[in-house]
Amino acid sequence: MKLLHSPASVVARAAFVPIVCVALVACKRHEAPAPAPRPVVAVAAQADGHANSSSLPGQIQSRYSTPLSFRINGKILERRARLGDSVKAGQIVARLDPADAEKNNASARAQLDAAEHQLVYAKQQLDRDRAQAAENLIAPAQLEQTQNAYASALAQRNQAQQQAGLSADQLRYATLTADHAGVITAEQADTGQNVTSGQAVYTLAWSGDIDVICDVPEAALGAFAVGREASVKLAALPGRTFKARVRELSPAADTQSRTWRAKLTLEAPTPDVRLGMTADIAFAASNGTKGAFTIPSTALFHDNGQPAVWVVKQGDALELRRVEVVRYGERTVTLAGGIEPGERIVWQGVHTVSAGEKVRVVAPLHPEDFAS
Repeated sequence: MKLLHSPASVVARAAFVPIVCVALVACKRHEAPAPAPRPVVAVAAQADGHANSSSLPGQIQSRYSTPLSFRINGKILERRARLGDSVKAGQIVARLDPADAEKNNASARAQLDAAEHQLVYAKQQLDRDRAQAAENLIAPAQLEQTQNAYASALAQRNQAQQQAGLSADQLRYATLTADHAGVITAEQADTGQNVTSGQAVYTLAWSGDIDVICDVPEAALGAFAVGREASVKLAALPGRTFKARVRELSPAADTQSRTWRAKLTLEAPTPDVRLGMTADIAFAASNGTKGAFTIPSTALFHDNGQPAVWVVKQGDALELRRVEVVRYGERTVTLAGGIEPGERIVWQGVHTVSAGEKVRVVAPLHPEDFAS
């Protein structure tokens, strides 16, 4: 017996098929799970007792350092000083070939002798004419001519004297002497080289006062006012501390580094303090903070060029916080502002997280790797 399907049943079956398919697909679809919080190494900040001090790297330099150069052109005939030599004031350090200067000096001396002879003759003639004029033996016009001749001879003699003195100076300038006692720190010309007037042959660092030079960031400017004291440690002389006082602070920042050059006078330096030594300049912080925090260098981030750190807030969400760095160590940085004791600071992976991100705090596997 053949079953007959009514049009209504066919429509119902056609509508039922898509519903069944949608239901099956919905059963197979699962909602995407929420991303797991990113694990980060974070440690609670603890004050380390360096609140009132900061340090900057510096270098030992002589207060005065000047080039030594000849005052005339010539060919270097001899050099008597070498790099690192100590020289005394007035000591000869180099000589030029003096042949041309000697000839000029001899010529000037000859001209002076001739001018002096001419002056003696003019003076004798003037004395005779004055005596004759007193007896009315010559006309007044002749006496005036004799007086004019004497004045001209006197002027020529004076000019010849100046020229002879100048040529003598030129001959003396062929010998280069040290203006002050000090140390030769650079050589810019060699024996046999032709040099021009003013061209540096040596650089002389004067003996006496010694400076410590450093570049000061804007945050530490207040601690480097002229007259402020600081303590200096030298890497080459461990275990020793020297006192220094700010002598000069640049009025404008360097256009590239945005730091100010400071010069501190080292008080009572010992003979073993040598030019060029690296120094660590410790100074009193001027921000008045009650606590400083030393964290690994890996924890430092930058927010628009300013130092910052990631702080794990309540609910394990991240917040980017600007901080003030007062000391840069070999593997650590010391902060004097921006965080509070007990706040959790992200130590690793600071470039892989974002503000507001949920994280899961884990302890560092090897905390000793972050020790200063």
